[in-house]
Amino acid sequence: MVRTRFAPSPTGYLHIGGARTALFSWAYARHHGGQFILRVEDTDLERSTPEAVQAILDGMAWLGLEHDEGPFYQTKRMARYKEVIQQMLAEGSAYPCYMSPDELNALREAQLARKEKPRYDGRWRPEAGKTLPEPPAGVAPVIRFRNPQTGVVAWDDLVKGRIEFANRELDDLIIARADGTPTYNFCVVVDDWDMGITQVIRGDDHVNNTPRQINILQALGANVPQYAHLSMILGDDGAKLSKRHGAVSVLQYDDDGFLPEAVCNYLARLSWSHGDDEIFSRDEFVQWFDLTHITPSAAQFNTEKLLWLNQHYMKQMPPAALAEKLAPRLQARGAKLDGGTNLANAIALYVERCNTLNALADALLGFYTEVSPAPELLQKHLTDEARPALVDFAAGLREVAWNAPAIGALIKTTIEKHAIKMPKLAMPLRVILTGQAQTPSVDAVVALIGRERALARLAAVLG
Repeated sequence: MVRTRFAPSPTGYLHIGGARTALFSWAYARHHGGQFILRVEDTDLERSTPEAVQAILDGMAWLGLEHDEGPFYQTKRMARYKEVIQQMLAEGSAYPCYMSPDELNALREAQLARKEKPRYDGRWRPEAGKTLPEPPAGVAPVIRFRNPQTGVVAWDDLVKGRIEFANRELDDLIIARADGTPTYNFCVVVDDWDMGITQVIRGDDHVNNTPRQINILQALGANVPQYAHLSMILGDDGAKLSKRHGAVSVLQYDDDGFLPEAVCNYLARLSWSHGDDEIFSRDEFVQWFDLTHITPSAAQFNTEKLLWLNQHYMKQMPPAALAEKLAPRLQARGAKLDGGTNLANAIALYVERCNTLNALADALLGFYTEVSPAPELLQKHLTDEARPALVDFAAGLREVAWNAPAIGALIKTTIEKHAIKMPKLAMPLRVILTGQAQTPSVDAVVALIGRERALARLAAVLG
Protein backbone atom coordinates (compact mmCIF):
# COMPACT_ATOMS: atom_id res chain seq x y z
CA MET A 1 0.00 0.00 0.00
CA VAL A 2 1.16 3.52 -0.81
CA ARG A 3 1.97 5.41 2.38
CA THR A 4 3.11 9.02 2.20
CA ARG A 5 3.82 11.48 4.98
CA PHE A 6 4.00 15.17 5.69
CA ALA A 7 6.52 15.92 8.40
CA PRO A 8 6.74 19.64 9.28
CA SER A 9 8.98 21.06 11.97
CA PRO A 10 6.92 23.26 14.33
CA THR A 11 9.46 26.05 14.42
CA GLY A 12 7.14 28.34 12.47
CA TYR A 13 3.86 28.38 10.61
CA LEU A 14 2.69 26.23 7.72
CA HIS A 15 3.95 28.28 4.78
CA ILE A 16 3.14 27.99 1.09
CA GLY A 17 6.04 25.66 0.29
CA GLY A 18 5.09 23.30 3.11
CA ALA A 19 1.43 23.45 2.11
CA ARG A 20 2.29 22.40 -1.46
CA THR A 21 4.36 19.48 -0.14
CA ALA A 22 1.46 18.42 2.08
CA LEU A 23 -1.00 18.75 -0.82
CA PHE A 24 1.11 16.65 -3.19
CA SER A 25 1.77 13.98 -0.54
CA TRP A 26 -1.94 13.85 0.35
CA ALA A 27 -3.02 13.71 -3.31
CA TYR A 28 -0.52 10.95 -4.17
CA ALA A 29 -1.85 8.78 -1.34
CA ARG A 30 -5.48 9.48 -2.29
CA HIS A 31 -4.82 8.81 -5.99
CA HIS A 32 -3.38 5.38 -5.17
CA GLY A 33 -5.92 4.50 -2.49
CA GLY A 34 -3.16 4.68 0.09
CA GLN A 35 -2.65 6.37 3.43
CA PHE A 36 -1.39 9.82 4.35
CA ILE A 37 0.48 10.19 7.64
CA LEU A 38 1.06 13.42 9.57
CA ARG A 39 4.24 13.57 11.62
CA VAL A 40 5.48 16.50 13.69
CA GLU A 41 9.27 16.71 13.83
CA ASP A 42 9.53 18.58 17.12
CA THR A 43 12.95 17.51 18.39
CA ASP A 44 14.28 21.08 18.16
CA LEU A 45 13.08 21.88 21.66
CA GLU A 46 14.46 25.42 21.67
CA ARG A 47 12.53 26.49 18.54
CA SER A 48 9.47 24.23 18.52
CA THR A 49 6.39 25.72 20.17
CA PRO A 50 2.86 24.44 20.91
CA GLU A 51 1.51 27.49 19.08
CA ALA A 52 3.39 26.52 15.91
CA VAL A 53 2.13 22.93 16.18
CA GLN A 54 -1.44 24.17 16.45
CA ALA A 55 -0.94 26.57 13.55
CA ILE A 56 0.23 23.66 11.37
CA LEU A 57 -2.76 21.52 12.37
CA ASP A 58 -5.14 24.45 11.77
CA GLY A 59 -3.57 25.15 8.38
CA MET A 60 -3.93 21.52 7.31
CA ALA A 61 -7.56 21.50 8.46
CA TRP A 62 -8.33 24.74 6.59
CA LEU A 63 -6.88 23.27 3.38
CA GLY A 64 -8.92 20.10 3.92
CA LEU A 65 -5.86 17.82 3.94
CA GLU A 66 -7.10 15.20 6.37
CA HIS A 67 -4.59 12.60 7.54
CA ASP A 68 -5.19 8.88 8.07
CA GLU A 69 -2.69 8.42 10.89
CA GLY A 70 -1.13 10.78 13.38
CA PRO A 71 -0.14 13.33 14.22
CA PHE A 72 2.91 11.51 15.53
CA TYR A 73 5.37 13.54 17.62
CA GLN A 74 9.07 12.74 17.55
CA THR A 75 9.49 13.89 21.15
CA LYS A 76 7.27 10.97 22.19
CA ARG A 77 9.39 8.45 20.30
CA MET A 78 12.74 9.01 22.04
CA ALA A 79 12.83 5.53 23.57
CA ARG A 80 12.49 4.00 20.10
CA TYR A 81 15.31 6.11 18.66
CA LYS A 82 17.64 5.17 21.52
CA GLU A 83 16.73 1.50 21.07
CA VAL A 84 17.77 1.63 17.40
CA ILE A 85 21.01 3.45 18.25
CA GLN A 86 21.91 0.72 20.74
CA GLN A 87 21.16 -1.86 18.04
CA MET A 88 23.50 -0.06 15.60
CA LEU A 89 26.25 0.22 18.21
CA ALA A 90 25.97 -3.51 18.84
CA GLU A 91 26.10 -4.30 15.12
CA GLY A 92 28.99 -1.93 14.44
CA SER A 93 27.14 0.41 12.06
CA ALA A 94 27.53 3.21 14.64
CA TYR A 95 30.27 4.11 17.09
CA PRO A 96 31.04 6.58 19.91
CA CYS A 97 33.16 9.60 19.03
CA TYR A 98 34.92 11.54 21.79
CA MET A 99 36.11 14.41 19.62
CA SER A 100 35.41 17.66 21.45
CA PRO A 101 33.71 20.65 19.81
CA ASP A 102 37.00 22.57 20.08
CA GLU A 103 38.86 19.79 18.28
CA LEU A 104 36.21 19.65 15.57
CA ASN A 105 36.35 23.42 15.06
CA ALA A 106 40.15 23.33 14.82
CA LEU A 107 39.93 20.51 12.26
CA ARG A 108 37.44 22.47 10.14
CA GLU A 109 39.52 25.64 10.24
CA ALA A 110 42.60 23.74 9.11
CA GLN A 111 40.68 22.09 6.28
CA LEU A 112 39.25 25.41 5.12
CA ALA A 113 42.72 26.95 5.24
CA ARG A 114 43.84 24.18 2.88
CA LYS A 115 40.74 24.86 0.73
CA GLU A 116 39.37 21.44 1.52
CA LYS A 117 35.75 20.51 2.19
CA PRO A 118 35.29 20.59 5.99
CA ARG A 119 34.47 17.10 7.25
CA TYR A 120 35.04 14.77 10.17
CA ASP A 121 38.31 12.86 9.70
CA GLY A 122 37.20 9.56 11.21
CA ARG A 123 39.70 9.57 14.07
CA TRP A 124 37.33 7.60 16.36
CA ARG A 125 36.01 5.35 13.58
CA PRO A 126 36.82 1.70 14.35
CA GLU A 127 38.68 -0.11 11.57
CA ALA A 128 40.38 -3.47 11.32
CA GLY A 129 43.95 -3.13 12.62
CA LYS A 130 43.36 0.42 13.88
CA THR A 131 44.15 1.28 17.48
CA LEU A 132 41.78 3.87 18.89
CA PRO A 133 42.85 6.39 21.54
CA GLU A 134 41.85 5.83 25.12
CA PRO A 135 38.47 7.56 25.71
CA PRO A 136 39.05 10.76 27.71
CA ALA A 137 37.74 10.66 31.26
CA GLY A 138 34.50 12.49 31.94
CA VAL A 139 33.68 13.14 28.27
CA ALA A 140 30.30 11.99 26.96
CA PRO A 141 30.65 10.89 23.34
CA VAL A 142 28.44 11.64 20.39
CA ILE A 143 27.31 8.66 18.33
CA ARG A 144 28.28 8.62 14.66
CA PHE A 145 26.94 6.52 11.81
CA ARG A 146 29.63 4.42 10.13
CA ASN A 147 29.03 5.57 6.57
CA PRO A 148 30.36 3.40 3.71
CA GLN A 149 33.64 4.82 2.38
CA THR A 150 33.50 3.38 -1.14
CA GLY A 151 30.97 3.17 -3.93
CA VAL A 152 28.04 5.46 -4.54
CA VAL A 153 24.62 5.97 -3.04
CA ALA A 154 22.04 6.57 -5.77
CA TRP A 155 18.32 6.79 -6.29
CA ASP A 156 15.93 7.44 -9.15
CA ASP A 157 14.22 10.59 -7.97
CA LEU A 158 10.58 10.69 -9.06
CA VAL A 159 10.96 14.37 -10.00
CA LYS A 160 14.63 15.01 -10.70
CA GLY A 161 15.68 11.69 -12.21
CA ARG A 162 18.86 9.78 -11.35
CA ILE A 163 20.90 11.29 -8.51
CA GLU A 164 24.21 9.87 -7.27
CA PHE A 165 26.59 10.76 -4.44
CA ALA A 166 30.05 9.25 -3.92
CA ASN A 167 30.24 7.81 -0.41
CA ARG A 168 33.72 9.25 0.01
CA GLU A 169 32.08 12.70 -0.06
CA LEU A 170 29.92 11.83 2.97
CA ASP A 171 31.53 11.87 6.39
CA ASP A 172 30.27 9.93 9.41
CA LEU A 173 27.08 11.67 10.46
CA ILE A 174 26.33 12.34 14.13
CA ILE A 175 23.12 10.43 14.92
CA ALA A 176 23.04 11.16 18.66
CA ARG A 177 24.38 14.15 20.54
CA ALA A 178 26.52 13.94 23.65
CA ASP A 179 23.42 14.31 25.84
CA GLY A 180 21.89 11.28 24.12
CA THR A 181 19.28 13.10 22.03
CA PRO A 182 19.02 11.80 18.46
CA THR A 183 19.56 14.11 15.49
CA TYR A 184 17.16 15.06 12.71
CA ASN A 185 18.47 12.82 9.94
CA PHE A 186 18.42 9.78 12.20
CA CYS A 187 14.90 10.38 13.56
CA VAL A 188 13.56 10.79 10.03
CA VAL A 189 15.04 7.44 9.01
CA VAL A 190 13.57 5.54 11.96
CA ASP A 191 10.19 7.20 11.50
CA ASP A 192 10.01 6.42 7.79
CA TRP A 193 11.06 2.84 8.52
CA ASP A 194 8.62 2.26 11.39
CA MET A 195 5.73 3.95 9.59
CA GLY A 196 6.26 2.03 6.37
CA ILE A 197 6.58 5.12 4.22
CA THR A 198 6.75 4.14 0.55
CA GLN A 199 7.18 7.57 -1.09
CA VAL A 200 8.88 10.58 0.48
CA ILE A 201 7.70 13.76 -1.22
CA ARG A 202 9.50 16.85 0.06
CA GLY A 203 11.35 20.02 -0.94
CA ASP A 204 14.62 19.84 -2.83
CA ASP A 205 16.42 21.47 0.08
CA HIS A 206 16.48 17.89 1.44
CA VAL A 207 18.39 16.40 -1.50
CA ASN A 208 21.68 16.48 0.42
CA ASN A 209 20.06 14.65 3.36
CA THR A 210 18.79 11.81 1.19
CA PRO A 211 22.05 9.88 0.58
CA ARG A 212 22.80 9.83 4.30
CA GLN A 213 19.28 8.64 5.07
CA ILE A 214 19.44 5.91 2.41
CA ASN A 215 22.73 4.63 3.81
CA ILE A 216 21.30 4.46 7.34
CA LEU A 217 18.19 2.65 6.10
CA GLN A 218 20.35 0.12 4.27
CA ALA A 219 22.51 -0.39 7.36
CA LEU A 220 19.32 -1.16 9.30
CA GLY A 221 18.14 -3.61 6.65
CA ALA A 222 15.07 -1.44 6.08
CA ASN A 223 13.18 -0.88 2.85
CA VAL A 224 14.24 2.34 1.12
CA PRO A 225 11.28 4.49 0.02
CA GLN A 226 11.10 6.24 -3.31
CA TYR A 227 12.02 9.93 -3.15
CA ALA A 228 10.49 12.89 -4.96
CA HIS A 229 12.14 16.28 -4.38
CA LEU A 230 10.02 19.28 -5.31
CA SER A 231 11.59 22.44 -6.66
CA MET A 232 11.52 25.65 -4.66
CA ILE A 233 8.86 28.31 -5.11
CA LEU A 234 9.93 31.76 -6.23
CA GLY A 235 8.09 34.99 -5.44
CA ASP A 236 6.42 37.27 -7.99
CA ASP A 237 9.76 39.04 -8.35
CA GLY A 238 11.67 35.84 -9.16
CA ALA A 239 13.48 35.74 -5.81
CA LYS A 240 13.16 32.84 -3.39
CA LEU A 241 9.77 32.97 -1.69
CA SER A 242 10.13 34.45 1.78
CA LYS A 243 8.27 36.36 4.47
CA ARG A 244 8.71 39.62 2.62
CA HIS A 245 6.57 38.27 -0.24
CA GLY A 246 3.45 38.34 1.90
CA ALA A 247 1.77 35.54 3.80
CA VAL A 248 3.91 34.02 6.53
CA SER A 249 1.26 31.38 7.22
CA VAL A 250 -1.25 29.57 5.04
CA LEU A 251 -3.86 30.82 7.51
CA GLN A 252 -2.93 34.36 6.52
CA TYR A 253 -4.64 33.60 3.20
CA ASP A 254 -7.78 32.82 5.18
CA ASP A 255 -7.42 36.11 7.04
CA ASP A 256 -6.94 37.89 3.70
CA GLY A 257 -10.18 36.49 2.29
CA PHE A 258 -9.10 33.59 0.12
CA LEU A 259 -11.09 30.37 -0.17
CA PRO A 260 -9.25 27.11 0.61
CA GLU A 261 -10.53 25.65 -2.67
CA ALA A 262 -8.78 28.43 -4.59
CA VAL A 263 -5.53 28.11 -2.62
CA CYS A 264 -5.42 24.32 -3.14
CA ASN A 265 -6.18 24.68 -6.85
CA TYR A 266 -3.43 27.29 -7.14
CA LEU A 267 -0.87 25.27 -5.17
CA ALA A 268 -1.58 22.23 -7.35
CA ARG A 269 -0.43 24.20 -10.41
CA LEU A 270 2.88 25.19 -8.83
CA SER A 271 5.20 22.71 -10.63
CA TRP A 272 2.45 20.25 -11.66
CA SER A 273 0.09 20.33 -14.62
CA HIS A 274 -2.61 18.31 -16.33
CA GLY A 275 -2.55 19.50 -19.91
CA ASP A 276 -3.82 23.06 -20.10
CA ASP A 277 -6.30 22.70 -17.25
CA GLU A 278 -6.13 25.68 -14.92
CA ILE A 279 -9.30 25.12 -12.87
CA PHE A 280 -10.29 21.75 -11.47
CA SER A 281 -12.08 20.29 -8.49
CA ARG A 282 -10.37 18.50 -5.64
CA ASP A 283 -11.76 15.17 -6.91
CA GLU A 284 -10.37 15.87 -10.38
CA PHE A 285 -6.99 16.75 -8.92
CA VAL A 286 -6.82 13.47 -6.99
CA GLN A 287 -7.92 11.55 -10.08
CA TRP A 288 -5.29 13.20 -12.30
CA PHE A 289 -2.38 13.64 -9.91
CA ASP A 290 0.91 11.91 -10.61
CA LEU A 291 4.58 12.68 -10.10
CA THR A 292 5.60 12.34 -13.74
CA HIS A 293 4.11 15.73 -14.64
CA ILE A 294 5.97 17.69 -11.97
CA THR A 295 8.59 19.94 -13.47
CA PRO A 296 12.01 19.89 -11.76
CA SER A 297 12.50 23.62 -12.38
CA ALA A 298 11.49 26.26 -9.86
CA ALA A 299 7.86 27.39 -9.72
CA GLN A 300 6.99 31.08 -9.58
CA PHE A 301 4.22 32.38 -7.37
CA ASN A 302 1.78 34.70 -9.14
CA THR A 303 -0.50 36.67 -6.84
CA GLU A 304 -2.67 37.90 -9.72
CA LYS A 305 -3.34 34.31 -10.80
CA LEU A 306 -4.34 33.37 -7.26
CA LEU A 307 -6.71 36.34 -7.07
CA TRP A 308 -8.24 35.35 -10.41
CA LEU A 309 -8.78 31.80 -9.18
CA ASN A 310 -10.25 33.02 -5.92
CA GLN A 311 -12.76 35.19 -7.74
CA HIS A 312 -13.71 32.23 -9.93
CA TYR A 313 -14.44 30.08 -6.88
CA MET A 314 -16.37 32.89 -5.22
CA LYS A 315 -18.54 33.30 -8.32
CA GLN A 316 -19.12 29.54 -8.55
CA MET A 317 -20.22 29.25 -4.92
CA PRO A 318 -23.97 29.59 -4.30
CA PRO A 319 -24.67 33.02 -2.75
CA ALA A 320 -26.25 31.43 0.32
CA ALA A 321 -23.10 29.36 0.97
CA LEU A 322 -20.88 32.39 0.37
CA ALA A 323 -23.06 34.35 2.79
CA GLU A 324 -22.15 31.91 5.58
CA LYS A 325 -18.45 32.60 4.98
CA LEU A 326 -18.97 36.34 4.60
CA ALA A 327 -21.22 37.02 7.61
CA PRO A 328 -18.43 36.78 10.25
CA ARG A 329 -16.23 39.16 8.26
CA LEU A 330 -19.05 41.71 8.01
CA GLN A 331 -19.84 41.38 11.72
CA ALA A 332 -16.17 41.89 12.53
CA ARG A 333 -16.46 45.19 10.64
CA GLY A 334 -19.42 46.30 12.78
CA ALA A 335 -22.23 45.17 10.47
CA LYS A 336 -25.67 44.35 11.83
CA LEU A 337 -27.13 41.70 9.55
CA ASP A 338 -30.51 41.11 11.21
CA GLY A 339 -33.50 42.74 9.54
CA GLY A 340 -31.48 44.40 6.81
CA THR A 341 -30.66 43.68 3.20
CA ASN A 342 -30.73 40.00 2.25
CA LEU A 343 -27.04 39.07 2.28
CA ALA A 344 -27.28 36.42 -0.44
CA ASN A 345 -28.96 38.96 -2.76
CA ALA A 346 -26.28 41.55 -2.04
CA ILE A 347 -23.55 38.98 -2.73
CA ALA A 348 -25.15 38.01 -6.04
CA LEU A 349 -25.05 41.67 -7.10
CA TYR A 350 -21.46 42.39 -6.00
CA VAL A 351 -19.50 39.14 -6.34
CA GLU A 352 -18.49 39.81 -9.95
CA ARG A 353 -16.62 42.91 -8.79
CA CYS A 354 -14.58 41.39 -5.93
CA ASN A 355 -11.74 38.89 -5.85
CA THR A 356 -11.51 38.19 -2.09
CA LEU A 357 -14.00 37.75 0.73
CA ASN A 358 -12.50 40.82 2.40
CA ALA A 359 -13.04 42.96 -0.69
CA LEU A 360 -16.62 41.70 -0.88
CA ALA A 361 -17.21 42.43 2.81
CA ASP A 362 -15.84 45.97 2.36
CA ALA A 363 -18.06 46.52 -0.68
CA LEU A 364 -21.21 45.38 1.15
CA LEU A 365 -20.56 47.10 4.46
CA GLY A 366 -22.69 50.10 3.51
CA PHE A 367 -25.78 47.90 3.39
CA TYR A 368 -25.40 46.97 7.06
CA THR A 369 -23.86 50.01 8.76
CA GLU A 370 -24.41 53.75 8.77
CA VAL A 371 -22.73 55.52 5.85
CA SER A 372 -20.80 58.77 6.10
CA PRO A 373 -19.75 59.76 2.58
CA ALA A 374 -16.28 61.26 2.34
CA PRO A 375 -16.51 65.07 2.01
CA GLU A 376 -14.23 65.06 -1.04
CA LEU A 377 -16.55 62.59 -2.84
CA LEU A 378 -19.59 64.70 -2.03
CA GLN A 379 -17.83 67.85 -3.18
CA LYS A 380 -16.88 66.18 -6.45
CA HIS A 381 -20.20 64.58 -7.33
CA LEU A 382 -22.94 66.51 -5.50
CA THR A 383 -22.98 69.46 -7.91
CA ASP A 384 -25.48 72.29 -8.12
CA GLU A 385 -26.74 70.66 -11.30
CA ALA A 386 -27.29 67.32 -9.59
CA ARG A 387 -28.94 68.50 -6.36
CA PRO A 388 -32.43 69.40 -7.78
CA ALA A 389 -32.57 66.11 -9.64
CA LEU A 390 -31.67 64.21 -6.47
CA VAL A 391 -34.40 66.03 -4.53
CA ASP A 392 -36.94 65.08 -7.22
CA PHE A 393 -35.70 61.52 -7.27
CA ALA A 394 -35.99 61.24 -3.47
CA ALA A 395 -39.59 62.45 -3.67
CA GLY A 396 -40.35 59.82 -6.30
CA LEU A 397 -38.81 57.07 -4.16
CA ARG A 398 -41.59 57.51 -1.58
CA GLU A 399 -44.20 56.17 -3.99
CA VAL A 400 -42.37 54.00 -6.52
CA ALA A 401 -42.84 50.22 -6.58
CA TRP A 402 -39.81 48.84 -4.76
CA ASN A 403 -37.95 46.84 -7.37
CA ALA A 404 -34.98 47.56 -9.63
CA PRO A 405 -36.97 48.02 -12.91
CA ALA A 406 -39.34 50.55 -11.33
CA ILE A 407 -36.47 52.42 -9.67
CA GLY A 408 -34.60 52.39 -12.99
CA ALA A 409 -37.61 53.90 -14.70
CA LEU A 410 -37.74 56.62 -12.02
CA ILE A 411 -34.06 57.41 -12.62
CA LYS A 412 -34.67 57.69 -16.35
CA THR A 413 -37.68 59.98 -15.86
CA THR A 414 -35.70 62.17 -13.46
CA ILE A 415 -32.71 62.69 -15.76
CA GLU A 416 -35.00 63.44 -18.70
CA LYS A 417 -36.94 65.99 -16.65
CA HIS A 418 -33.74 67.78 -15.58
CA ALA A 419 -32.01 67.34 -18.96
CA ILE A 420 -28.89 65.81 -17.43
CA LYS A 421 -26.88 62.73 -18.28
CA MET A 422 -27.10 59.55 -16.21
CA PRO A 423 -23.75 59.96 -14.36
CA LYS A 424 -24.84 63.37 -13.05
CA LEU A 425 -27.53 61.62 -11.01
CA ALA A 426 -26.09 58.13 -10.59
CA MET A 427 -22.68 59.15 -9.23
CA PRO A 428 -23.87 61.35 -6.32
CA LEU A 429 -26.61 58.78 -5.65
CA ARG A 430 -24.00 56.03 -5.24
CA VAL A 431 -21.87 58.22 -2.97
CA ILE A 432 -24.76 59.24 -0.74
CA LEU A 433 -26.26 55.75 -0.43
CA THR A 434 -23.13 53.59 -0.19
CA GLY A 435 -20.18 55.94 0.39
CA GLN A 436 -18.62 54.52 -2.81
CA ALA A 437 -18.28 56.07 -6.25
CA GLN A 438 -18.21 52.66 -7.96
CA THR A 439 -21.05 50.16 -7.54
CA PRO A 440 -23.06 47.77 -9.71
CA SER A 441 -26.18 49.06 -11.49
CA VAL A 442 -27.47 51.91 -9.36
CA ASP A 443 -31.15 50.90 -9.59
CA ALA A 444 -30.28 47.43 -8.21
CA VAL A 445 -28.22 49.01 -5.43
CA VAL A 446 -31.07 51.32 -4.41
CA ALA A 447 -33.51 48.40 -4.42
CA LEU A 448 -31.21 46.36 -2.15
CA ILE A 449 -30.69 49.17 0.35
CA GLY A 450 -34.43 49.45 1.03
CA ARG A 451 -36.85 52.36 0.92
CA GLU A 452 -36.50 53.65 4.47
CA ARG A 453 -32.73 53.52 4.56
CA ALA A 454 -32.37 55.09 1.10
CA LEU A 455 -34.72 57.96 1.97
CA ALA A 456 -32.98 58.55 5.31
CA ARG A 457 -29.54 58.74 3.69
CA LEU A 458 -30.73 61.10 0.98
CA ALA A 459 -32.42 63.31 3.56
CA ALA A 460 -29.31 63.42 5.73
CA VAL A 461 -27.30 64.90 2.85
CA LEU A 462 -29.93 66.89 0.93
CA GLY A 463 -31.80 68.24 3.94
